Parts: sequence; structure tokens; C-alpha cells
Amino acid sequence: MKDSTINILLVEDDEVDVMNVQRAFKKNHIKNRLHVAGNGLDALAQLRGDGGVEKITPQPKIILLDLNMPKMNGIEFLQALRSDPQLEAISVFVLTTSGEERDIVAAYKLNVAGYILKPVALENFIQALSTLDLYWSLIEMP
Repeated sequence: MKDSTINILLVEDDEVDVMNVQRAFKKNHIKNRLHVAGNGLDALAQLRGDGGVEKITPQPKIILLDLNMPKMNGIEFLQALRSDPQLEAISVFVLTTSGEERDIVAAYKLNVAGYILKPVALENFIQALSTLDLYWSLIEMP
């Protein structure tokens, strides 16, 4: 049986949402290491090891991405990620409160693996991340 533990990068500026993701990981016994970046620029720095920021190694296989963030929003981050040959293959799941059609279309045009609206209730959030954990534990990744 292969080791299915992978690095995951959460790109989220809201501290409460970060804590909810951490709680959901703990409740679901998700053993993957969770790295956190507060915006797209910080995320790119962690992925590339730019600006004196320590590079995440091994490279995350999955990114959980909010869209509404300061400095560099989620769509801008996706554009930068997909244009970088070293990062373009990382699977991205959008995890956001934005249900706007233009955001959904823009995200899928940038090859996201899924677009999930953040549930308000913590129990629903825990269930959503449990489903994601099952998904990424079943699929084969490069």
C-alpha cells in the first residue's frame, strides 16, 4: 500500500475559515500536512521558494483556494499557477463563498478540479472536507 500522505496548501485570508479547515482536518483524521498562505502572492512564494520564503517540499499536490483575497485574488493566483510550468499540474479546489456565475466559469476555464461553496455550518464544512479527503485518497496523482 502506498503512502497517501501529501502536502496540501490552503490559500485563505480569513482566520476563522483557516481554523474551520484545520478543525475539519482533525475531525476527519486527515493526516496530510496543511500549509497556509494568506493570499495568492504568499502562496506563490511558498510554492516557488521566492523572497526568502521557505519552499514547501515536497510540492503540494492539492491547493484549496479562496477567491476573495487581498493583494492577489484567487483567479489571479490561478492564472499565475497555470502559466508556471513547475506548478501548472497542481490540482486546485476552489473553496469560496462566491456563487457568482462569472467566478465559477473563470475558475473552470483555469482547470480547477472542483468548485465548492463554503457551507456556513461547521458540521457541513466538516462533511465537505471529508468528501474531498475521500476523493483525493482514491485518485492517482503524478
